[in-house]
Amino acid sequence: MDAPIDQPVLGSRRLSNYLVALVVSIGGVGFLLTSASSYFGRDFLPIGHPAELIWVPQGLVMGAYGVGAVLLSSYLWAVIAIDVGGGRNLFDRGADTITIERRGFRRLISFTLPCGDVQAVKVEVRDGLNPRRRLALRLRGRRDVPLTRIGEPIALAELERSGAELARYLNVPLEGV
Repeated sequence: MDAPIDQPVLGSRRLSNYLVALVVSIGGVGFLLTSASSYFGRDFLPIGHPAELIWVPQGLVMGAYGVGAVLLSSYLWAVIAIDVGGGRNLFDRGADTITIERRGFRRLISFTLPCGDVQAVKVEVRDGLNPRRRLALRLRGRRDVPLTRIGEPIALAELERSGAELARYLNVPLEGV
């Protein structure tokens, strides 16, 4: 009997998300300090002279932008901390089950289906302005179930290798290659 295949799925804990959250955080704090400098008439930032801005409307608008950016960065850091979208795919022919798990905001999303429901392993490659490279399970009488992460495209060789390995393990055809 073959050993089960356990594939981890990368969620929101990616370098690009960390960088975006960091930039938005720094920008938000900068806007808030600019607004405070305008209100109090003192420079709280080492660059420029934000104290020279008129409080209404410039300092007030800077404060609103700062509050918006801080709220957005709080959301981004929460998504990263929870690791939304992360999880695993567990394929076990011994138990005749496939378990798909993903972390959501409030709970773990998990479902199990029998291996016999799988018609094929589908490799989808679409290039262009909005490229997509994903691996999915084609199920009988249901929608395709995506297995790969959303976002950064996977290398084509890795996608094909993973799809072929999974199709061989589940003893179903590989589509889309």
